[in-house]
Amino acid sequence: MTDRRHSRPQARPSNSRGAGARKPVTARPSRPGQKRPGQGTSQRVGNPMNRQRGLTLGSLLILGVIAFQLIMIQGVNAEELSAQALDNRLATATLDTQRADIVDRNGVVLATSAERYHVFVDQNDLKEWTRTQNQEVVAEGPLDAARILAPILGVKESELAADLVGDASFKYIAKYVTPETWDLVREERIAGIDREPVSEREYPNGNVAGNVVGFVGGKADAVGVNWGLAGVEKSYESVLLGESGSLTYERGGQGTAIPTGVLDEDPATPGQDVMLTIDRDIQYYAQQRLEQALAETGGRQGIVTVQSVKTGEVLALADSGTVDPNDPGATDASSRGAASVEDVFEPGSTAKAITVAAALEEGLVTPTTRFEVPYRYTTENGEEFKDSHEHELQQLTTSGILVTSSNTGTVKIGEQLTEEQRHQYLTAFGFGERTGVGMPTESPGILREWQDWDGRTEYAVLYGQGVAVTALQTSQVYQTLANGGVKLQPSLVKGFVDADGVITEAETAEPVQVVSEETADQVMLMLEDVTESGTGGLARIDGYRVAGKTGTAQAVGLTGELDSIVASFVGVAPADDPEIVVSVIVFDPSSSIWGGEVAAPVFSDVATFALQALRVPPSGPADEFYPTTWE
Repeated sequence: MTDRRHSRPQARPSNSRGAGARKPVTARPSRPGQKRPGQGTSQRVGNPMNRQRGLTLGSLLILGVIAFQLIMIQGVNAEELSAQALDNRLATATLDTQRADIVDRNGVVLATSAERYHVFVDQNDLKEWTRTQNQEVVAEGPLDAARILAPILGVKESELAADLVGDASFKYIAKYVTPETWDLVREERIAGIDREPVSEREYPNGNVAGNVVGFVGGKADAVGVNWGLAGVEKSYESVLLGESGSLTYERGGQGTAIPTGVLDEDPATPGQDVMLTIDRDIQYYAQQRLEQALAETGGRQGIVTVQSVKTGEVLALADSGTVDPNDPGATDASSRGAASVEDVFEPGSTAKAITVAAALEEGLVTPTTRFEVPYRYTTENGEEFKDSHEHELQQLTTSGILVTSSNTGTVKIGEQLTEEQRHQYLTAFGFGERTGVGMPTESPGILREWQDWDGRTEYAVLYGQGVAVTALQTSQVYQTLANGGVKLQPSLVKGFVDADGVITEAETAEPVQVVSEETADQVMLMLEDVTESGTGGLARIDGYRVAGKTGTAQAVGLTGELDSIVASFVGVAPADDPEIVVSVIVFDPSSSIWGGEVAAPVFSDVATFALQALRVPPSGPADEFYPTTWE
């Protein structure tokens, strides 16, 4: 047997060199134990036709799969896949409307929205910006841009340059820029500088009715849209804003809208203007006269309300230190609301009219019922009450007790009412519940259930202590008496004005007959005598009959103790044909504590202005008053 490890392979003829023989190739010796190719096997030459068939079959198989997928895509799943592709190309934008206006009863704008722009910069684009003139570079980059734009935007060049330098693709450099200012910026054609439209709330009358109108603040989820944070801006947020719409469009690869693509718009519903019952001129005068009164009397705080007797509409709600909605941050947070419907106090003697009306309505007294009225009076349960001024035993009628504002006399009248009846009439006239005027932070006041009254409170409520009310609740009592005993819900909103100028009147609660017309007229005549011969002489108005009541009460002061004074006057004019009721409240006056001296003169001036503004004709001759004393 031949040993193959030592045999030399034979050289095969070459196919590539023609007929010439190829030189034999010397085989490399194999390493021990390693087989060379071909050792122990027979060699076969591959058939190229087989390889070609395999490649062809493989290609056909792949093409078949592709064809099958195409059939599925274009046939079976075409609609679904097309919809998915379209969804990927669609974009939806929210369409917001500009906040509508707030106007007074005569259409004077109290709050409006102005078109503004936020200006921003793409700092990377600005780096490449140059400006040439006569083929020479005259400005380039952020520093030159700051030099050009600073005087237009009204900012310091150094501060603007700091905002323009950097690598940010988006940064604000100015906010709430007017359209005129933006036009100047745009004319400079500086790369990387652009703007976004926003809306800015403006209050043309400053702090006039600022406590009523309220103010707005930023809204986190939409540029240029604001939340109403106080007053009517908050209460009627949805009315002012309307409803947002949407715009759905088909976009291309760069995010731009495809002109012939899908375009579906759901238009936004514009907000409606809110028309207030407030009269801007009366409101302005009331605020000015109130500030003057505080300066003259040294009062800490004051409130003036003016209300229509026949409609319940509020013509003025004036607070001292009223917030300017253009800059609410300049006013202390505790003073940004409406004290006229938020702050509560004991009404004092102004509430005596309720006690007298209740006793008349229940048939317990008449205007001329006689009483012996001492300076001090002790009730059956041992509670002692006294009048504001020491006096001998007086012989007063029901009318005389109201005209002279006697505490002891009022207790003697009211003790004929049961505790439940006392609470019933206080509630019927509006104490202890919100008026529903439409302010978001209105207080209901404080009126405990009659079962919870202690031995003193059950009598103190008869002359306006042991109960707390707002200035508007006090006004509502006199509106009811002046309106024939019919209580109307006070209203601040007259109606809503749509884009076509159509006014929809605001809804109010149904009128309530609290006492009979006869009772109301009797009390009104007594109240008129208060200004003629009683404590309210300084409230009189030339040419007009006036009915009203003074009040002085202790109140909880800033220390939390009962160390504050509330001096007030609430009156109606003209008394013979009532048109307006005006309440004046002054807290902690230093010149005098008496409402007839501190508040009544303010009433006279404000009521005179309002009567003239409303063109109310003068009064007729006065009626004969009830006797106030007897013998």
